[in-house]
Amino acid sequence: MPIKFIHAADLHIDSPLTGLDRYEGAPVEELRNSTRAAFQNLIGLAIEERVAFVLLAGDVFDGDWRDFRTGLFFVSELQKLNDADIPVFIVHGNHDSEGGMTKRLPLPDNVHVFSSRTAETRRLEDKGVAIHGRSFPERHVPEDLVPDYPAPIDGHFNIGILHTSLTGRPGHAVYAPTSEQTLTEKDYDYWALGHVHAREVVSESPRIVFPGNIQGRHARETGAKGCDLVTVKEDGTVINEPVELDVVRWHRTTLDLTGIDDDVGLKEAVIGCLEALAIQGQDRLLAVRIILIGQSRLNEKEAQTPGVLSATVQAASFEVSAGQVWVEKVINQLSPIIDREHEARRDDAVGELVRLVDDIKSDPDTLKQFMNDQMKECLAVLPSDLRDLEVLLGERGLEGLLTDAEATILASLSAGGTRP
Repeated sequence: MPIKFIHAADLHIDSPLTGLDRYEGAPVEELRNSTRAAFQNLIGLAIEERVAFVLLAGDVFDGDWRDFRTGLFFVSELQKLNDADIPVFIVHGNHDSEGGMTKRLPLPDNVHVFSSRTAETRRLEDKGVAIHGRSFPERHVPEDLVPDYPAPIDGHFNIGILHTSLTGRPGHAVYAPTSEQTLTEKDYDYWALGHVHAREVVSESPRIVFPGNIQGRHARETGAKGCDLVTVKEDGTVINEPVELDVVRWHRTTLDLTGIDDDVGLKEAVIGCLEALAIQGQDRLLAVRIILIGQSRLNEKEAQTPGVLSATVQAASFEVSAGQVWVEKVINQLSPIIDREHEARRDDAVGELVRLVDDIKSDPDTLKQFMNDQMKECLAVLPSDLRDLEVLLGERGLEGLLTDAEATILASLSAGGTRP
């Protein structure tokens, strides 16, 4: 008879999502409750699909509980699985390691948390399944935990559950590093991994999978989030079906405004873009970061009145009728409508400015040195960890800041009659 189970990781229940209050009109409560709602969706899926068991591969919590409400919520949801006779197997990761959690509550009888002292095995004899795992003893685990995992049990479908960065993944710190080859040589049938927030099938045979986190928490965690519903057929074939659980979906979308030079055109473009996204998102709240690109006279308007483009986009989003949409941020990467080669030949302030900007942009090292020199006094008053200009500017980058400065000066020169 086929075996069906859920593989999930990185729930980060009650992740604080700090800084939301500074966003005007942000749906703060929906965002802060999103990790709970996604977990409730996971519980509902397990019961609806009548799975044999649930695997949670680390970072169930974002850190030590601020109070016991987080734990009480978790226990109450697990009790629903207990009532449905569905076992749950958990390893702690770096965020909820044994040494990092000071508050605990007794868990229902259907839940097993793997030891942090050594790897251990739990058998489900009626299913012919053996699950091997080990929790993090502390937040920082620099060593490979896999060699400590037990040998596979003959006649069983062997699953290893592990929180790990493998050989490294962009945007993720290194914890319990190991390799695909090391996992493969363990001769298990399935590796249920956690820690990486983007879903990834590392290997087909044996099946090695990161399911990603169940709910995106910020603008860098875009797209559908959820768990894997895994079916093991009688012949040993493994089928992974990604299932969406998120209730808030983060998007990054690029809007080309080439040829659009007024507020009416901008408004229509924004509404059209967001309507299309909202339809795809179904009933979820969409948190959208919009990047404006292309050549448009709107860039001059922004230079003259900083913030006007973001405000106009935000206002247009209120008119979107399909679903819930919140514009988290607007990033202006518009280019001015100028013939740079022609302007650079001018023998005046405009020509000098364009030539200077082109020279600086031509060499990344020169650009960084120039911007650091220009902003030396401003950077000096910031905390030491914020004095790296590239880190401070984020995705706009040094070139974006220079482009903004050029647009502002050109707008000023235009207003003063220097430009034709």
